[in-house]
Amino acid sequence: MATDSFLLPVSDVVEETAEAHSIVFDLPDDLKDAFQPKPGQFLTVAVPSDRDGLAARCYSLSSAPGDPLTVTVKRTADGYASNWICDNLRPGDTLRVLPPSGIFTPADIDADLLLFAGGSGVTPIISIARTALREGKGRIVVFYANRDERSVIFAEEWARLAAEHPDRLQVVHWLESVQGLPTPEQLKAFAADRLTYDAFVCGPAPFMKATVAALKELEFPRARRHQEKFASLGGNPFGEIAPVEEAEAEVVEAPEGVARQPVELEIELDGTTSTFDDWDPGTPMLEFLEAKGVKAPYSCREGECSACAFRLLEGEVKMVRNDVLEQEDLDDGIRLGCQSLPTTDTVRGTYS
Repeated sequence: MATDSFLLPVSDVVEETAEAHSIVFDLPDDLKDAFQPKPGQFLTVAVPSDRDGLAARCYSLSSAPGDPLTVTVKRTADGYASNWICDNLRPGDTLRVLPPSGIFTPADIDADLLLFAGGSGVTPIISIARTALREGKGRIVVFYANRDERSVIFAEEWARLAAEHPDRLQVVHWLESVQGLPTPEQLKAFAADRLTYDAFVCGPAPFMKATVAALKELEFPRARRHQEKFASLGGNPFGEIAPVEEAEAEVVEAPEGVARQPVELEIELDGTTSTFDDWDPGTPMLEFLEAKGVKAPYSCREGECSACAFRLLEGEVKMVRNDVLEQEDLDDGIRLGCQSLPTTDTVRGTYS
């Protein structure tokens, strides 16, 4: 997976609602290999800023793999980047972006899917639904919560998809203006008959908290329960990066509890396994892999997103910072490559 940033031309800007716009990119042929998304992933976008030079933001893809690359952006109160995009971006403009990242994606596209979306959290949800309807065989049930009818993003698209796939897709719209906020009890009742489905949850924090609580009460297996989080990145992932052949990983004094001698690292990425025996304990795994010419995924480098997440198979690491993984993710072996320092003499992991 490439980690370089690219300038992509904007081919269209679609007003989905008064507050949400879809940005369609024109992807040149020579970049199609670098921009092969999985359903539910996101792009990291550089928005021009007079104050800071740029504001880096992660926006989920609403398109399915194979369709024109599209992110959907909803205005947020006092949100500089989202308002700039909705107010200023026009066809013919360009934006600097990183290739697709993220782990909010189905492991089995044929599985039955239970998809919960709140507001603009529908963006990765519709990407997953579009892909599953096109490529998969399972049933798909969508619970989509909004303030009112005017705020429903992709309303016509959901109606079209449901009409085209009546035996596979069920979309339930929940409007706060009519039904009030969904309670954990109501969400629990909605999910109770679908305990064998794979659940995906995305939306505002209160919505996700209530939905995940309902799934936990139903003893929904952790392996089939996924949630996505929105993050405003504090760092700049678009800074100049030295060519791989010249790159040197920064080494710092290892914190207490970290290994004190070079560590053996075995890591699997995109079907290729690489093994090294000289991982310095004071170097984050991402930086070490980059210095070795391994193009490991990343976005923020600050522990604020999940783009660099990998699964630990053997050994242990200590994360310097973690603003995105919950305890259940950690229990499941998920770690952030940009923040991981080794605490054992051997570490094995996979980005799959």
